[in-house]
Amino acid sequence: MHTTEQDPPSVRVVLAGATGDLGRRIAHALAARGAQVVALVRPGSNPQHLAGLRAEGIQIHAVSFDDAEDLRAAMTDAVCVVSALNGLEAVIIGLQGRLLDAAVAAGVPRFIPSDFSLDYTRTRVGDNRNLDLRRRFMAQLDQAPIAATSILNGGFIKLLEGDARLVGPGHRVMHFGDADQPLDFTAKDDVATFTAAAALDADAPRWLRIAGDSVSPAQIATCMRDITGHRYRTFRTGGIGTMSAIIAAVRALTPDTDAPFPAWQGMQYLRDMMSGRGKLQTLDNTRYGDRRWVSARDTLARCTLKAETP
Repeated sequence: MHTTEQDPPSVRVVLAGATGDLGRRIAHALAARGAQVVALVRPGSNPQHLAGLRAEGIQIHAVSFDDAEDLRAAMTDAVCVVSALNGLEAVIIGLQGRLLDAAVAAGVPRFIPSDFSLDYTRTRVGDNRNLDLRRRFMAQLDQAPIAATSILNGGFIKLLEGDARLVGPGHRVMHFGDADQPLDFTAKDDVATFTAAAALDADAPRWLRIAGDSVSPAQIATCMRDITGHRYRTFRTGGIGTMSAIIAAVRALTPDTDAPFPAWQGMQYLRDMMSGRGKLQTLDNTRYGDRRWVSARDTLARCTLKAETP
């Protein structure tokens, strides 16, 4: 077990993507651990987002990612650069690549890329557009003279709040493939807390894998029965091959856009979960001490209560 309670308050961590949902949580988690957090933001960022960061004592550094010298200067004396950038090739390969180059130029010892996903090292090339971008950046990162730590967390547990539509009408839990296939879920706050600890861990390994909970569609049905008192059944809408055919059809009917998460992309992600190819094989949940992780049952119970509250 590794802890970072003794890290001095002067430890400096540079964070890109702090105005996004996960990035903001990581910034707060780092500040809570006593780190000096420098948030790299683009000029013209939403003032309300910046005000929330400043209220936590987080330093704001407005910078153009095209300004290599300013980027490098912002990273002086940092122990780690954390990327929570989100987007397509221009962001994951382009902006994040410039962030990596600046970290290397500044002599920063460690880099945490914006992976935060299921285990894309086990998935098939071409099956998931967004994970293919992470795979491409991984190759670039592994060639750089800097220590890297990727954090893989399965799917965000928000998927159980309706984004993936697993719990459907008629007391049914929808799924493709095997109803007993475990699916990894982690709450964003848990990911952020773990990431903050990893950023302050000089001995963090290349890969860290975490899951707040691993539950199958069949187990989700049992949870819903226990929560509501109604009998829930699993409903197999087809095999993984059927799911692939649906993804192809939806993608063909979707106009080309720059949106990072069109419907078909979410379906690609769910396919990697339900096929088992992206399943996390070993977990590092206890590396930074024991803690209570948000569970699938917690999330389903909260959603059910919200739906029933007038």
